[in-house]
Amino acid sequence: MAKQSKSFRVGRVRGDLRAKVWYLTYYDQGQRHRPRIGSDLDEARRQAAEINSQLENGAPISSAFQSIKISELRERWLEHHETVVRSSLKTIARYRSATNHLIAFLVDSRVSASTGQFRIEHAERFVKHLRSITISPNGHPHSAKRPLRDKGLRYILEVCRSMFHFAVQRRHLPPYADNPFSALQIEKIPTEDSKPIVIFSSGQEQDFLRTADDWQFPIFLTLMLTGLRPGELSHLYWPDDVNNELQAIVIRNRPQLGWQVKTRTERLIPLPAVLLEVINSHALNRQAGTLFQRRRFNCKQAPLLAGCSIEALEKELQLRIMRREAESDRPLTRVDRQQICQTVWRDAGMIKTDYIRTSFMQICSKAGLKGFTSPKMLRHLFATTLQEGRVDPLIRNELMGHSTKATSRSNPLGMTATYTHTRPATMRDQLERALKDRPGIAIAEEWLTNR
Repeated sequence: MAKQSKSFRVGRVRGDLRAKVWYLTYYDQGQRHRPRIGSDLDEARRQAAEINSQLENGAPISSAFQSIKISELRERWLEHHETVVRSSLKTIARYRSATNHLIAFLVDSRVSASTGQFRIEHAERFVKHLRSITISPNGHPHSAKRPLRDKGLRYILEVCRSMFHFAVQRRHLPPYADNPFSALQIEKIPTEDSKPIVIFSSGQEQDFLRTADDWQFPIFLTLMLTGLRPGELSHLYWPDDVNNELQAIVIRNRPQLGWQVKTRTERLIPLPAVLLEVINSHALNRQAGTLFQRRRFNCKQAPLLAGCSIEALEKELQLRIMRREAESDRPLTRVDRQQICQTVWRDAGMIKTDYIRTSFMQICSKAGLKGFTSPKMLRHLFATTLQEGRVDPLIRNELMGHSTKATSRSNPLGMTATYTHTRPATMRDQLERALKDRPGIAIAEEWLTNR
């Protein structure tokens, strides 16, 4: 009886017998692969021939994927956003919160927790799971819970789809397997229960501004007439970001101080003359610091870093980082550095966005304006004013700070946006025509007169 050979070769694939088990060895894109086949020689030769054919044709190798736990996939994906893409810490936190739902579902439903075995039917079960749960809208454990809205459900599924797209790129899914979340056709899920956006009427705008006190008035008038995001407003720095010559404010990225605009797009926003006067009156006799400061800071009490220039803040930040590194036994993470940045902004007098929201709700409650809970509505009000004032779409994009890149899905202007450059005078003319009848303009003039 002929002795069985302990090895064979089919093109670029070699088979080896080890302890009655056949292993195949081949190289794909410079990486060595050695899948375990079993004790059947015929099966080993068949798979070797199949893999060799795929190698010769440049097709994905049927055995060249590494199935991993979905929880491990999530950590690798978030690490990719942390170290490679350098997504913002808030974005990474939102991604982690969204994928927490998938991890919890895998534990509770006993669905396979590996990438190689997660199928479209499991993704569909996950959708049903999301429709059955209740959440705390603001994340606070003691707030009243409600079912997940359609927009929230779609966001979670979109995040999971992105994570599994990462798995496809890293060969953690079987070759030719579809992304299970792509097959859901997320874009076709209707939005039936979204919270309606209601903006102030002319009368409500007047009631709101007349109810605001002298500390609140400049803040919310600025939000109304510029469309700033609350975070952008709280990081405005005096006098750097108020250009009296151009009669405008400048929204800047300050990565050295841990602050960047949401879209990373810096912009200049012309100011109505009365708003510029309100801002200058608000910051009167102040040398330097955040433009809008916490309520307790006034002529008698100043922030710890009052009067510091941006350059001085950056030096102070570096000193605090060096001090923390000297005290710590480990390198500082991005989260650690961001926390130190926040202490510097705090000591410069910055208002927390949560306090802006709380103040907004207090004014609405005092003025008898029900159903308004978020200052983001003022940004909707500004965008609506631009639309009703027939402001050019490109100028609206620039004023709102939305992306004007030709590759942006939200940009209908295509490459035209890349080649179009708006003159400040044109932007000011259109903005002034849109704002001229706003009640806030007249009330601001009254406010200045009564100071």
